[in-house]
Amino acid sequence: MTGTKNLAVTLAIGLGTALAAMFAGAAQAETVANGDQVMVRESDLPRPGRGMTMHAVEAKFGAPAARHEAVGEPPISRWDYPGFRVFFERDRVIHAVVDPAS
Repeated sequence: MTGTKNLAVTLAIGLGTALAAMFAGAAQAETVANGDQVMVRESDLPRPGRGMTMHAVEAKFGAPAARHEAVGEPPISRWDYPGFRVFFERDRVIHAVVDPAS
């Protein structure tokens, strides 16, 4: 039974390490929208993080080039910056998408 427990612990540690490495790599990725296609590529482009408020985004990145009115329920709005677009649910960032032209 001890051998089975050791194997289970070893597999759990290995799986945890693999998942941590995968998510660490994803933290350096950007989502790129090109028409109706979406791609993911590595990037160091600074952009807002999920959960930031509109106020915090504007304080850190300045005024957006364009603000699009909220639509739907919950209300989703978009701000456009040179190089990326920021999507908000109410006043919180839900996603920042890199402009494919940048």
